[in-house]
Amino acid sequence: MAQFLLTVLQVLLALTFWIGIGSGSSNHYNAGDHVPLFVNKVGPLHNPSETYQYYDLPFCRRGPVIEKQETLGEVLNGDRLMSSLYKLKFREDKTHFVLCRKRLTSSDIARFRDIIAQDYYFQMYYDDLPLWGFVGKVEGDYFGQGEKHTKYYIFSHLKFNVLYNADKVIEINSFSDPSYMVDISENTEIDVQFTYSVSWNLTSERSETRMNKYSRASFHPISQKIHFFSFLNSITVVVLLIGLISFLFMRHLKNELRSYSIGDEEERKEAGWKLVHSDVFRCPRNISWLCAILGTGTQLLILIIALFALAFTGFLYPYNRGMLLTSLVIMYTLTSIVAGYTSTSFHSQFEGNKQKRSVRLAGILYPVPFFIILSVLNTVAITYGATAALPFGTIVIIILIFTLLNIPFLMLGGVLGNRFGLLEFQPPSAVKRNPREIPPQNWYRRKLYQVFLGGFVPFSAVVLEWHQLYASLWGFKIYTSPGIMLFTFIVLIFLSSSVGIILTYIQLSGEDHEWWWRSILCGGFTAVFMYGYGVLFYLRSDMTGFLQLSFYLGYTALLCYALFLVLGTISFLASLMFIRHIYRSVKLE
Repeated sequence: MAQFLLTVLQVLLALTFWIGIGSGSSNHYNAGDHVPLFVNKVGPLHNPSETYQYYDLPFCRRGPVIEKQETLGEVLNGDRLMSSLYKLKFREDKTHFVLCRKRLTSSDIARFRDIIAQDYYFQMYYDDLPLWGFVGKVEGDYFGQGEKHTKYYIFSHLKFNVLYNADKVIEINSFSDPSYMVDISENTEIDVQFTYSVSWNLTSERSETRMNKYSRASFHPISQKIHFFSFLNSITVVVLLIGLISFLFMRHLKNELRSYSIGDEEERKEAGWKLVHSDVFRCPRNISWLCAILGTGTQLLILIIALFALAFTGFLYPYNRGMLLTSLVIMYTLTSIVAGYTSTSFHSQFEGNKQKRSVRLAGILYPVPFFIILSVLNTVAITYGATAALPFGTIVIIILIFTLLNIPFLMLGGVLGNRFGLLEFQPPSAVKRNPREIPPQNWYRRKLYQVFLGGFVPFSAVVLEWHQLYASLWGFKIYTSPGIMLFTFIVLIFLSSSVGIILTYIQLSGEDHEWWWRSILCGGFTAVFMYGYGVLFYLRSDMTGFLQLSFYLGYTALLCYALFLVLGTISFLASLMFIRHIYRSVKLE
């Protein structure tokens, strides 16, 4: 099975990298060549999900607007690139060039005042380089003649500073000149002349490193300090857990195995986990659902590993427009074969039939909640007229990908798992027909306490790095530390496995043999803490509005649900290997 998963991962990375090669090429220009500047979207600074098309605001436009052909990932990302009136020819300076003269009506002025009060920004792209700017500004409140006044200004002049090297564009910055502001505090019509300037400067920076400037913010001393404390926090928790396992858990377990091999019958019955040897491998309840969780969790784990691999190869980088979502769609579709193979393989170890039900459940376990939440959020986005609303054609493409590619790959994995999967598991001891009665448990062996502890320990080790991830996903901080994130993920896997093993051992020591589902809950409950922290993060942020709230809670729920399946699968597999080992050791001795 490990060889099969490794082969799938290699093919997946090769195909995804090959698909994205074409989009990474840079363009070459001669002096005077037209380099199109595309306007993208506008939105309030503190609501990253609430973005609208650039021309939804009364900006300068003339004639029909040409929309740029976009990839699936760009559409899913909410990008809506359109042509603009800005003419930035290669290496051609301009000074106070008139973009347009526009008469702003009372409704236009009211609209501008409203968006300026919400700190609206705009985004553009020039030779695939992003640039931003603010629409206007509010000059602080002041008191005049006993009344409170607020001044609203719109920026009418935009400065572009472009760096080039030979025949390539290297960097571009935009500045809203505060010397050219138009007062729109009154509800009277006004004529505004919008202008712009362009200056070109030579640089020695190479085109291969032109995206590095967008990553420099992550190397700010404060950001580096947070990563450092996150690293120390993770190491501390891991060391403490290793000490607990080494000095308490492993020593106690070895003494029990030794006493079982050399002691009399009375000594052998002292350890509670030995008394349930004939029930611990009993086929769990709802085996089809359990196998579906294992299949989907393994699929998502392979997907996360593939994302890390793409990040380390430099394929995924900040503002590689839409490539992350495109890669996710491709990888999730191809890894469906892993879900079908894994769910069928595990099911065949306990029952020789009904594997088809596990495959069907694996096919709906994550996609159904995903499509339900996506449909609700898409309806909200359509109501607001936001760019996050998916066009009808994109929805059709997603449905076709799922039905024509995802489902066949899932079925193919089920066929391969049924034919070449794991052999039927032979437990070390015979399973009794009637299950053993579970005695009353101490408070620390009950499900609620174990599940809480199983989620809290791993979460406490990664909470600082998880905060950084939230700040990147729902803010304008760029996450460019895949090494730290990979380390955190490895720590999370190790802690989920270790805590799962310890809690399973404590459970079996209380003669409670129903460990299957509890091991999944103990590992996956970390995601519940992550979602709870996400709610706290939202409450402490500046995000406002129903659209942003719904998108935040919805997509955070999908992320944490995926992590629940991944960590639950890891905890289960670790517990299963541990149980097989100790009961096989007892049988051998």
